[in-house]
Amino acid sequence: MHVQEFIRGSKQEVKIPVLEMKNISKTFSGVTVLDNVKIQLYPGEVHALMGENGAGKSTLMKILSGIYTPDENDGTIFYKGEQISWRGPTDARNKGISVIHQELSLSSNLTISENILMGSKFPRNRLGLVKWEEVHERAQKVLNSMGSNLNPRAFVSTLSIAQQQMVEIARALSHKAEVLIMDEPTASLTDKETTKLFKIVEDLKKQGVSIVYISHRMDEIFKISNRYTVLRDGRWIDSGLIEQTSQDHLVRLMVGRNLKELFQRHPSSTTPNSKKSVQPVLELRNISDNTIVKNVSFKIFPGEIVGLAGLVGAGRTELVRAVFGVSELKNGEIYVEGQRVEINSPIDAISQGIAHVPENRKEQGLFLTMSVKENILMAELKKCSKAGLVSWNKIDTFADQFIKELGIKAATPVQLVANLSGGNQQKVVIARWLSIAPKVLLLDEPTRGVDIGAKTEIHKIISKLADEGLAVLMISSELPEVLGVSDRILVMNEGKLKGELSKEEANQERIMYLATGGSKTI
Repeated sequence: MHVQEFIRGSKQEVKIPVLEMKNISKTFSGVTVLDNVKIQLYPGEVHALMGENGAGKSTLMKILSGIYTPDENDGTIFYKGEQISWRGPTDARNKGISVIHQELSLSSNLTISENILMGSKFPRNRLGLVKWEEVHERAQKVLNSMGSNLNPRAFVSTLSIAQQQMVEIARALSHKAEVLIMDEPTASLTDKETTKLFKIVEDLKKQGVSIVYISHRMDEIFKISNRYTVLRDGRWIDSGLIEQTSQDHLVRLMVGRNLKELFQRHPSSTTPNSKKSVQPVLELRNISDNTIVKNVSFKIFPGEIVGLAGLVGAGRTELVRAVFGVSELKNGEIYVEGQRVEINSPIDAISQGIAHVPENRKEQGLFLTMSVKENILMAELKKCSKAGLVSWNKIDTFADQFIKELGIKAATPVQLVANLSGGNQQKVVIARWLSIAPKVLLLDEPTRGVDIGAKTEIHKIISKLADEGLAVLMISSELPEVLGVSDRILVMNEGKLKGELSKEEANQERIMYLATGGSKTI
């Protein structure tokens, strides 16, 4: 059957897809995760796979890459015109299907060369010793094909996140990938690094490599993708050409509501005029740390969401880590409800009613091998203990309360938190800190890697907490999020606070002006 595809303005006739998945279903413990899902992928295209966290995207890709198998007698996979059934991930990879996961899976104690060629047979001499020069040469060829200047002899532990992402791509290409699955590849990249990645993607397309691209960033989807498929609640919703859709349309397909309804908080009752008579919950005076933060001062009032904006490396994360006692203060004073406090550790911060949701939830915020309820009550086990013995009945009661209040979607409270979607994992982290009844909530990129629907739910939770009197400081690199959720916006540049904008006067241009070093708003 002949199919007409239009790829970035050029008419291209494709006889058959390089890959086609039909009627794919998958059930775990009686819960249906995929229900008759389909997707087609053509040579040399970028196909955006879209949907909320928990929509089934990852499960579908794990089936494609041989990690999971479809339910028995459900679904078929055609690859290069033949029906296939993988024996495992190695089988899929050897046939040309590679995955670049959002969580990088490199071995930091090995060289770039060893990571790139991992899973391949290393060349050896007659004595069985590895020919390391040939290993490095092979890796260098792959890196050169990507336009990368990385030294294949360097250890991965010395690389930045962006450089590690390049190594992940190189490893996939070393296996002569014909289908490449990219899961949130730009989540940890700067704009400059993202541009470089997109250049690599365009080169791969020209070589005929087909790419399944998973991202929650709409601007990326419309910039590099040719076609899209949307999943919702484990079902196929729609597929089509990117040039024939719009951002609003895709959002409606994914979450069933308009984009205009997202990122909007009603004005705070704590207005600028009323602050004079209200005591700040948190006040920083000339805070500096031992890295980048220099003489930062500001106040946060009850019931207020203050956005903290700035470019990568501006010092936002370093500031909240210092306030929470993770890193050492060089000078400055911290006041909580008018009283000066000494914070030298997270325990000190918690005792003063300060909670911190870190940027990297999986590495810094969650115990992945523990259950949902255990993660939620980890910070407040004393409430559920007596004479050193834990009362699981109390834990169940408290956990059920937070699961219900925050709308955490888990099959059961004893489900491993590692098996939840990104948005629900983030809700678990927030629930843990709410269990200590904090006065101040420090949020570092609370919706990073979270789909639009889950973002809206998290924004509603944050807004509700502020309405109940909690003081919130929220770091976000997404300006629409900062503008939509914040009552006030503070902007940092090179470790310093460059300015403050009210909700009424803030816009993307003014924030960027301050973030790039401007001394006054435009």
